[in-house]
Amino acid sequence: MKWLKHAFAVDPPGPAEPTDEQRAAVDKICREIVRRHLTTPALLFLEMSRPLNYIGSQTMHFFQPLIGVLTDSKGPEHFALFLEKRGSIEYICRRIEDLEAEATECEKPPQ
Repeated sequence: MKWLKHAFAVDPPGPAEPTDEQRAAVDKICREIVRRHLTTPALLFLEMSRPLNYIGSQTMHFFQPLIGVLTDSKGPEHFALFLEKRGSIEYICRRIEDLEAEATECEKPPQ
């Protein structure tokens, strides 16, 4: 009956902590979002799709062979593995907000 104890276990609440490879993949995507000034649309999309993040990760795994032909990096695979975690969307949103704050601070003219 030990298997029943963890049958309905879920990840702890709060943002998920990525591995180093996952952090690099997430940072690359977040920096590109901020660079293109798509912070608000990206945050809206992420918040609306929060319940579907696991399905999105499985879709990325499904298309991995096609993505692997187009790119040589393991970034999409690491990103998909990170999306499987329950708090991944919260982490990505916070990271985008932090990078946006840094970019806004750098763009301010000196007084």
